[in-house]
Amino acid sequence: MTAPQETVDLSVVIPAYNEEARLGPTLDAVTRYLADHESRFGTWEVIVSDDGSTDGTREVAALGRPRVRLVTADRNRGKGNALRLGVAASTGRRVLVTDADLAAPIEELDQLDKALGEGCVAAIGSRAVPGAEISDHQHRLRELLGRAGNLLIRATAVPGIKDTQCGFKLFDGDRGREAFAGSRLDGWGIDVEVLQHLHRDGGTIAEVPVRWSHQPGSKVGPLAYPKVLADLARLRLRRLRPADLLVPVLFLVLSVALYSGRFFDPGHRYLTDSLQDQNQWEWFFAVTADNLAHLRNPFFSDLQNFPDGVNLMANTVMLGVSVPFAPLTLLAGPAVSLSVCMALGLAGTAVAWYWLLVKRVVRHRGAAFLGAALAAFAPPMVSHANAHPNFVILFMIPLIIDRALRLAAGTRVRRDGIVLGLMAAYQVFLGEEPFLLAALGMVLFAVAYAAVRPRVARESWRPLGRGLLIAGAVCLPLVAYPLYWQFSGPQSYHSVLHGDNAGNSPLSLIAFSERSMLFGDPARANELSLNPTEQNAFYGWPLVLLAFAVAVRLWSRPLVKALAFTSVAAAVLSMGPKIRIPLTDTVYSGPWALVRKLPLFESVIEGRVAMICAPALGVLLALALEEVLGARRARTQYFGLLAVVLAVLPIVPTPLKSAPRTPVPEFVASGMWKSYVGRGESLVPLPLPDPGSAEALHWQTAADLGFKLPGGYFNGPYGQDRIGIYGAVPRFTSDMLRDVRYTGKVPVIGKNWRAQARKDFAYWKAGVLVVAPQPNDDKLREAVAALTGKPGRWTGGVWVWDLHGGS
Repeated sequence: MTAPQETVDLSVVIPAYNEEARLGPTLDAVTRYLADHESRFGTWEVIVSDDGSTDGTREVAALGRPRVRLVTADRNRGKGNALRLGVAASTGRRVLVTDADLAAPIEELDQLDKALGEGCVAAIGSRAVPGAEISDHQHRLRELLGRAGNLLIRATAVPGIKDTQCGFKLFDGDRGREAFAGSRLDGWGIDVEVLQHLHRDGGTIAEVPVRWSHQPGSKVGPLAYPKVLADLARLRLRRLRPADLLVPVLFLVLSVALYSGRFFDPGHRYLTDSLQDQNQWEWFFAVTADNLAHLRNPFFSDLQNFPDGVNLMANTVMLGVSVPFAPLTLLAGPAVSLSVCMALGLAGTAVAWYWLLVKRVVRHRGAAFLGAALAAFAPPMVSHANAHPNFVILFMIPLIIDRALRLAAGTRVRRDGIVLGLMAAYQVFLGEEPFLLAALGMVLFAVAYAAVRPRVARESWRPLGRGLLIAGAVCLPLVAYPLYWQFSGPQSYHSVLHGDNAGNSPLSLIAFSERSMLFGDPARANELSLNPTEQNAFYGWPLVLLAFAVAVRLWSRPLVKALAFTSVAAAVLSMGPKIRIPLTDTVYSGPWALVRKLPLFESVIEGRVAMICAPALGVLLALALEEVLGARRARTQYFGLLAVVLAVLPIVPTPLKSAPRTPVPEFVASGMWKSYVGRGESLVPLPLPDPGSAEALHWQTAADLGFKLPGGYFNGPYGQDRIGIYGAVPRFTSDMLRDVRYTGKVPVIGKNWRAQARKDFAYWKAGVLVVAPQPNDDKLREAVAALTGKPGRWTGGVWVWDLHGGS
């Protein structure tokens, strides 16, 4: 073995670990080919990099040939260490790395050398591009694992390269040595790390089809695949800045702080501003887990609104999270599952906005953090955080926006279209109304951006349109049956009408929400909103003024113009079909009137359109903060930061209000109900549970969904037109008892009322009637006793009427 004294044209690096049997024939083939083609490849050397072999690899006779060198490691560390060692010892203007088994024969070097000569920094052998020939395949399972791994690698590390793991690669010598020297992985993932380094530096990598044949005795065992995945994870983590690792932690802390009143004891605490929605959502999580555990239809249940049932797909059951959270729901209960899901979902949404801002808008991590915090924790988001996971768990929306922007660039339309279709399908199962509003926001932004950048729009519309068609072709088959069930299945309905007052007052856009840390005023906020969970604007006048100032200062940027238009348009649309000028009786027709009767839009609470402003304002805030922090004058930085603080501080929310939860009556909690409710019968709380009082749903989940309930809190059809209403179709007895509860007045109950009650009890298949302690419960007992002809019996903390002996 002799060390070269000068640079050669080609270095061949062969990593070796316990290759005593194969190394000799491999060196024979390589040296013979290079010697025969020296006029083609020039001067050459072969470097065998031994990675701490324990057999006779270092004593192979062929290592004694001229121009063959051996470099050794003190112990076995992995293929990555061997390649790094061997490439570092090379001197070639080009460097070929090839595995010791020569699965790709050395003759394929000619194809790689031609590709490298066309200005590439690397030419890599590939088994996955047209023209590749595979004579002897690996085991089918290994091939499938390899393809899945390559898909993941393309998505996360080296876009566009279909086969990173073929062990036959030719590099420009200096660029290759630089890339290997900068690598840190010792295992199989070094191929990905080196290619990622070259790709990140802007180098062109040619993927060349080669002949390849699987060789017996391969060192690539079953554990190699999870090791490569672990290496990929390490690569991703190394690319993150410390701030990128800190941001998710901070957002999770903020989310837990917001939910602190309930998060640490979800089974015994209730979010008071959620009204009855917490009971409803816990029921959704519980029934989804129960359906999965018993292999029942996840789109339907008759556990409430018995016997008609509930079309779960037509309600906001959020199968996209209630299904993956089903194991936790079954293990710890729906209260814990919902609490964890909402806290993680809110933090995840903020992280997704942060990722989009860093990738697309600003480089300063602090600016991106503040912009993402506003997008995820804006006052309307916090309002919905009380009760509506579908408007809190929005982490897919930034990902969908990014994928749409990739489509507009037109680089990989088919792949991006497929991914967008999968994302859209998943978002359907997270929430259709937020998806509709997000799509509306994206359309508003696209229209504005196209107006200020028409040339970009002309270049983008074809790939974007083609990609959207591909996305639709992928998405629709996945959601077709669930949507069919939603709109045409049992208990489906056409639309939900919210009245004429569901739009925002103009004043609500500049007012402060009741949860504002500094200026919260529940009375004023509730005057300007439908209820505490629908405070859909309340951005505060300081933030609105700052956004206006930012738009004026940065108006030359097309992005700012498009964001400003999007914010203003969404704010105006959110005022509804009729806009009343504050402090006057003047009413104008609003632009929402143009879309209010369109399919899907007719069921939207139009005030929620103002939620589109949250991410738009977040992006403007991020741009402003980056501009301020980049200013050269200290005075500009001081006053700029002061303006940002004064705009944001008033809308910082206080933790959501919570209170001790009403205990479940012993009659239910202890299982006493079981002796009263037979197979196919229901337990009937009186008055029936409804959107105004749905505590019975909590009883049901506490009883592991052991009994069925008439009535409930859900959306279902009413009348021949199947108009959507909240709760069950009214019946005479349920309406009368509800009136008794709220008025304390019992009507004269005679033969007709008792006959009607018997019909209603029979329709509900009632086994037992239950009246829990509540306002006017004495009048309720009087009415039920008159309807049944017998007094109730106090047991287990409730009054019960056993109907098995007849009424």
